[in-house]
Amino acid sequence: MVDCGMRNKLTDELAVCGFNAALALGRCHPEKINRLFLREDRLPAFSQVCKQLAERKRPYKICGDEELERICKSPRHQGVAAMMETPGLEDLTEADLYRWAAEGKTGLVLHAVGNDHNLGAMVRAAAFFDCPLVVLSEGDSEARLSTSAYRVAEGGMEFVEFRRVRNIAAFLRAASQYIVTIGTGPRARLRIRDLGGIVQDQGKKLKAPPSGAAGLRSGGRPGIALTLGNEESGLPRDVAENCSALIRVPGAGNIESLNVAQAASLFLHELYEL
Repeated sequence: MVDCGMRNKLTDELAVCGFNAALALGRCHPEKINRLFLREDRLPAFSQVCKQLAERKRPYKICGDEELERICKSPRHQGVAAMMETPGLEDLTEADLYRWAAEGKTGLVLHAVGNDHNLGAMVRAAAFFDCPLVVLSEGDSEARLSTSAYRVAEGGMEFVEFRRVRNIAAFLRAASQYIVTIGTGPRARLRIRDLGGIVQDQGKKLKAPPSGAAGLRSGGRPGIALTLGNEESGLPRDVAENCSALIRVPGAGNIESLNVAQAASLFLHELYEL
């Protein structure tokens, strides 16, 4: 299980703070909320959630900013905190990979992306651009499913699934038989504008999912793994070598690269438009 910050260790609960994050949780997965704390001005937006909590005999409480700050351990609560069980990470299975290939979706594969805020920002972009799967490395101790990640994602956490792999390079090597594996790096030869051709060319080389898995969706778009690394060091060599292609976002050269979350948004937009 990923170590999640800002949680109640006695009850193993995580505080989901921020208006949009808590509202999305209440609308998509109200059954996950164990307790709710909110300011009175937030009550109209969460009236249905409060009703469902009452039906389940779960408490909710109207409280002030000071109490919310104590619960969230942050002043950035935006008037609401929903307590849920600390989320865990499931291993990515062969069935997950075959479904990924069959549905022709984009997934994010993250290697040491840096911190919870970067993770939250990338999840927000993933939800916006229909990227429903995020794969994390088991050894990544910095990017966690924490209160901060939920808040920065602005509700995006409810629209993606998280999976864990033990070794990113080994996963990409195996996955490249069924999905297009694209790595990113500031010194790559290919540019973001080349993505369409890469996906088309690499897609022709893929194996179909095994018998019993659904075929490619209409139009034949392959599944795509967009792999991003730490914004200071990028992808390690063994990870980069197991990607079908490496691409970059060209810039003026005043600074070496974008923030990893900014880069993810650009790549995801380009892939969404294919």
